[in-house]
Amino acid sequence: MEPHDFPLVAAVLALSAAVGLLAVHLRQPLIVAFIGVGILVGPAGTGWVEASGTVELLARLGIAVLLFLVGLRLDLHLVRTTGPVALATGLGQVLFTSAIGYLIVLALGLDAVAGLYVAVALTFSSTIIIVKLLSDKREMEQLHGRVAVGYLIVQDIVVVLVMIALTAFGQQAGGDGENVALDIALVVAKGLGLLAGIGLLMRYVLPPLLHRVARSQELLVLFGMAYAVSVAALSEGLGFSSEVGAFLAGVSLASTPYRDALGARLASLRDFLLLFFFLELGARLEFTGAAAWITEAVVLSVFVLVGKPLIVTAIMAAMRYPVRVGFLTGLTAAQVSEFSLILAALGYGLGHITAATVGLITVVSLVTIGGSTYLVLNSDRVYRRLERRLARFDRTDSRRTELTGIHRDVDVILYGLGRFGGPLAGRLGAAGHRVLAVDFDPRRVRRNDRAGVTAVFGSAEDVHFLESLPLSRARCVISTISLAETNRALLHGLRHHRYRGGIALTAHTRHVAEQLRAERVDLVIEPFGFAASVAAEAVEELLRR
Repeated sequence: MEPHDFPLVAAVLALSAAVGLLAVHLRQPLIVAFIGVGILVGPAGTGWVEASGTVELLARLGIAVLLFLVGLRLDLHLVRTTGPVALATGLGQVLFTSAIGYLIVLALGLDAVAGLYVAVALTFSSTIIIVKLLSDKREMEQLHGRVAVGYLIVQDIVVVLVMIALTAFGQQAGGDGENVALDIALVVAKGLGLLAGIGLLMRYVLPPLLHRVARSQELLVLFGMAYAVSVAALSEGLGFSSEVGAFLAGVSLASTPYRDALGARLASLRDFLLLFFFLELGARLEFTGAAAWITEAVVLSVFVLVGKPLIVTAIMAAMRYPVRVGFLTGLTAAQVSEFSLILAALGYGLGHITAATVGLITVVSLVTIGGSTYLVLNSDRVYRRLERRLARFDRTDSRRTELTGIHRDVDVILYGLGRFGGPLAGRLGAAGHRVLAVDFDPRRVRRNDRAGVTAVFGSAEDVHFLESLPLSRARCVISTISLAETNRALLHGLRHHRYRGGIALTAHTRHVAEQLRAERVDLVIEPFGFAASVAAEAVEELLRR
């Protein structure tokens, strides 16, 4: 497709809209529908579109905007707090998945070199697809969403290092004599230089520049796009992926007062441009020789869809994160990344693997991208069905032991220290009530300094965690969590333990509030309704002046 092929672009867009409408009617994920359109109009189908030219350019712009907006929602405090678990999960998953995957592919009859490529390709997950899914579900701000984004960025850096090492080995085989260790050291030095440069921009250049740019909303949007794409291009020029650069560009603006305005104005542009990413991904898929590998593709797809989430769950459970958080994070790993296709193409170009091996990786990629989309979109339902079996991963017994015997004298047990729960806990503590606050975000627990409030790490959905809490002394239990399923799980857990104090649960919609009242909850807190009442009283007072 060339830039002058305007009618062809119109046809592809119309076909995408029609298939998307059908997918919505059938309640199917749009991502799967758009990848299917890409296959249909790509070389494997009608041949209208090739994974290059206009479509590739628009796809790369969409990726840059997506990762830029992800970075905008983060800040340096969040990066520091989720950094250790993201690093451990990212590297641990790569290590264990590649090792187990290598044994599986050898058992399936692949040779050592091809097996190594396939095993490594299976380890990487798609940052773009997962970020899109989490954004659609509005789970980017939840703990599992933040950890997922962190370890996906770690994996992107790892795959870049792997491809650099492979290229260096290929050059050595050709007699170039490059030193692999020197190449990797150079990449590290470039990375540190990139981080230092962005740090200087954040400190000395961006604040005054944004103050001037923000005088025009149109110019602010243009600046955001130009800055994101420029840093992405610089990152790619230094040997990293453009995704890493766009993400860092967003992080550098996350602490500014203009991030919300940028995010709101670029969201629609992101959604439109990402259509071309999924079209390009579908058009790029090559199925040459894949028919001979059906059995192997099925086995490896099952390993990716089941094994990778369990590996991530086990790693996070070992770090004493709740099983639910670990499992929801693990589901985001249940696919093969577009980087894996690039890695396979690189190996094929170096003569390390055959076209049939590339076809095998392609089939596994397609199956797992589709399968993981359904898993992530229905993650809560999947967790509820597997909750009892996943309990064996629980490693929080030591944490429960630490809680036993302390915090006995409390008046209120409060779940959630977020934007609503944090101020509520502070008000109750300031009023002289002894508050025990529970939150599954380690950052919030560590940063709690409210008078009269003791914060502990825990999950509202962990029914067994209730055994360690002083329920017999607490006069009431409050949940400020907005998720209806979480509140129902907590309510059933409290009743299972025959808790006799008052129970207050939060509802953000009238429908959920009515459901909780039907469950005979003592108090249903409706923050928006309360805020509207207070605001109306304040406005009435203003009108009487």
